[in-house]
Amino acid sequence: MLIIPIKEGENIDRALKRFKRKFDKTGKMKQLRKRKQFTKPSVKHRQKVLRAAYTQKRIEAEVN
Repeated sequence: MLIIPIKEGENIDRALKRFKRKFDKTGKMKQLRKRKQFTKPSVKHRQKVLRAAYTQKRIEAEVN
């Protein structure tokens, strides 16, 4: 559970912004979206290979 102590005289918008930043760092939303649908292992592997090929292509383009 996230606890955000609000300082005396602090704007509620500022406290809400701190809460959102802290919540994003936990990664709960990303994990929830990931669990929402099942991805086959073969699809995960294919995405990983495509991502690696893309980064390799960008690195080679920078060198040349």
